Amino acid sequence: MTEMPLEHPRADWAAFADSLSPVEVIDEPVLVKKRSRDFFWYSPVLNAQLKKYFGDLVAVPKTPDEMRYCLQRAFEADVPVTLRGGGTGNYGQAVPLKGGLIIETTKMNRIIEIGEGYVRAEAGALMADVNAALIEQGWEMAMFPSTQDIATIGGFVAGGSAGIGSIANGALREKGNIIQLKALSLEAEPQEHAFDAEAALQIHHAWGLNGVITEVTLRTVPHRNWVGCMATFDSYRDCYAAGYALAAAPDIGCKLASTVEARIVDYFPRLKGHLREGMHLLVSLVPAEDMDAFRALMAAQGGHLDLAMSDAERQAAKLPHVFEFAYNHTTLQVLKADRSATYQQIGVPDPSDADAVAAAGAALGNDVWQHHEFARLDGRIAAFDLPIIWFSDEVRLREINSIYEQHGHSIADAHTYFVEGGGLKNADYRHLAWKKRMDPKGLLNPGKSRAWEKVKHLSAEEIEAKAKG
Repeated sequence: MTEMPLEHPRADWAAFADSLSPVEVIDEPVLVKKRSRDFFWYSPVLNAQLKKYFGDLVAVPKTPDEMRYCLQRAFEADVPVTLRGGGTGNYGQAVPLKGGLIIETTKMNRIIEIGEGYVRAEAGALMADVNAALIEQGWEMAMFPSTQDIATIGGFVAGGSAGIGSIANGALREKGNIIQLKALSLEAEPQEHAFDAEAALQIHHAWGLNGVITEVTLRTVPHRNWVGCMATFDSYRDCYAAGYALAAAPDIGCKLASTVEARIVDYFPRLKGHLREGMHLLVSLVPAEDMDAFRALMAAQGGHLDLAMSDAERQAAKLPHVFEFAYNHTTLQVLKADRSATYQQIGVPDPSDADAVAAAGAALGNDVWQHHEFARLDGRIAAFDLPIIWFSDEVRLREINSIYEQHGHSIADAHTYFVEGGGLKNADYRHLAWKKRMDPKGLLNPGKSRAWEKVKHLSAEEIEAKAKG
């Protein structure tokens, strides 16, 4: 493993850079180091583990053919390859643990086609640009991350799972949300493979371990006139209950329902003067035509509607998008002020039970501040806690996890860089079978899968048989 760029023992990097011509190459050490990072520093555990790992060279292909050429050269030279989009991942997905070549996709950014209920774009297209192009034609993304201004569509599919819109349209893995992925293999003659519908799940959320995504086709939905809403509540229990009621409301087509404890809201300086002080916050996006029903629901739940703005009104008031106070943007808002904070990813066993959520919060202690997101998974409402945790040490972090588990909650560990350690929990042998087919030398994002080291000697068919066993 390398700790400084341009020192990989298996390659003459000047010669290798020359071999990539005419593809754009970045070899300035400071810039290579910058592109070796993502948002892993959200976790002090990952920050300690990953901050010294850097790539040796960066390639910036502009076309799929240039990407294919980079992969050919890497295969010939046995050079590890790590793909990078906008670098907004939180688990070190884009950190090259074995050094080598970083391939940045941001210049492969064409929006190829917008059609009835779908968009097709190159992997490096910014989510915000895709959404803007869709809205011009009366469509919008079914979901997108809160980091849409810098996140790429390929990176979202490779490393993400849900986002703004998941309360209406489910997670990315839900049937119909990913229509097709195209990915290149890393072999002597890289081949493009198309993965349609369910087959796309073989590549989705594998962190670029098992194929180089070049093109993405995602589901879109008709654009609606969204109103960004912020309602406040006297207790977090009531705030959470209102969030669930909103998620479940049959007459309100909300796109976002996020509840944030008052202590976290104190770290939102741009909202000062716009919200009642010391109150717990429900952040939502509601269609303009459903606002009467939304106002009635908030009143019935004991809330106060502090803000309700169209996008034009928000811009005139010089306020951020409401979703910048939801998902992991909430964590980012706190980290801007104090780097000793971190977070965790917690599944709520019964999203309808606000009393149980409040009881878990009371048991956790003053170093854990609750923040919940609502989504729809397999047609059912789901809730997950992305709490602010004031980090002291790993022993306390494990204790916090244990308290959540004692209350029936599940943990998707945000403090591991192994693909099996977070949301997947166990090895996904379908992913690994395709890694064997697409990456026979194991050069793609090495070091991120525990299970790969145990099965890499097997054939793809033998690996896949483990998924069926």
